[in-house]
Amino acid sequence: MGTSAGKGAYFRRGSPFWFTVITLSIGYYTWVVFWPQSIPYQNLGPLGSFTQYLVAHHQTLMHNGYKGISDGRAQLLWFIQTFLFGIASLSILIAYRPKRQKQT
Repeated sequence: MGTSAGKGAYFRRGSPFWFTVITLSIGYYTWVVFWPQSIPYQNLGPLGSFTQYLVAHHQTLMHNGYKGISDGRAQLLWFIQTFLFGIASLSILIAYRPKRQKQT
């Protein structure tokens, strides 16, 4: 399949704290961009006030990264390509069995 990257090759999982913070932040950003009318700004304290300000005064900032692909066929092809290559990469990771080193 592939060659070992050497004696010092390893992978460390990130902190669950940061995974949670990043996941919640991306989810909140998605909510703000696509459904700003459904956000209970008054219940979120300072975050709600800040978000409401951004939605009201900085629409280009909030939507700048989203261009979207509107063609259904192109969307399907992107999905298939991402799924297939993702599965291929994941299968390599799942099948990887490191060689055991001798204890000295």
